[in-house]
Amino acid sequence: MMNNSYKANGLKLLLVSAILLLSACSNNEEMIELQNFVQQTVNRPPGQIEPIPEFRSYEPFQYGAASLRSPFDVPLDITQIIRNQNDEVRPDENRPKEQLESYALSSLTMVGTIARNGTNWALILDETGLVTRATIGNYMGRNHGRIVGISETQIDLVEIVPTGDGFWIERPQTIQLRETN
Repeated sequence: MMNNSYKANGLKLLLVSAILLLSACSNNEEMIELQNFVQQTVNRPPGQIEPIPEFRSYEPFQYGAASLRSPFDVPLDITQIIRNQNDEVRPDENRPKEQLESYALSSLTMVGTIARNGTNWALILDETGLVTRATIGNYMGRNHGRIVGISETQIDLVEIVPTGDGFWIERPQTIQLRETN
């Protein structure tokens, strides 16, 4: 029992000596100076708040050359392609035409995609306002364009176009997803 009272008395003595030490270290002049500064700051008249600056609304840029050849791609030498052309590339004129082949490719717009039973479908808006779905292997455009790839942002297709001298060449094309405002 005595041991506990010695500990309690020692703790009290330590606490009292710490308080005396801290009070001896404090400078009363600095405390008064701090209180005066706080009082002056509180009593100072409020300032004017500047109005919120006006921001110009963002106007999105519509890039119109997305379906054209990239300027960073190597240009195709059409004469070299024609010389290397064999008679294998030609459209199948006997297959039944699909609905999207009656429109020019420039009048067709990709407006979205859906996935169903593991197949990705592109949603295509034609010039009459009708939305048609198409998947890889379907045809669209007047130049026998066959869809070879569909992503969330574009449709990749290969068109078969005449060269003018009885031959045909394949020409890659893309249709970008139309951004909605």
